[in-house]
Amino acid sequence: MGKRKKSSRKPQGPRKRDPLETTFTCLFCHHDKSVTVRMDRKEGIAQLFCKVCDQRFQSKVNHLTEAIDIYSEWIDAADAAERQATGHRPSAASSSRNVPAVSFGSDDE
Repeated sequence: MGKRKKSSRKPQGPRKRDPLETTFTCLFCHHDKSVTVRMDRKEGIAQLFCKVCDQRFQSKVNHLTEAIDIYSEWIDAADAAERQATGHRPSAASSSRNVPAVSFGSDDE
């Protein structure tokens, strides 16, 4: 004994996408919704600026770039500038652990 097959289901429309954010929190003054992004796709340039502390950033754009991409690039550029200012260079080793030197035998014997 099996279930009866349901009659054909009604087609559902396309799902509504939530729009992406266009205003962001400033990295420097920490004000919410104070950073806006203006994109000029003809010129291929995006400008990000904070209304409160007047912090600015400029980047190249293409037809796929969104405002959140420019904000992410700004975060990466600010982190890179901070690392460069402190003089911290990433180590060449893949691990952050200090490995002690291993001696396999002593020459004193």
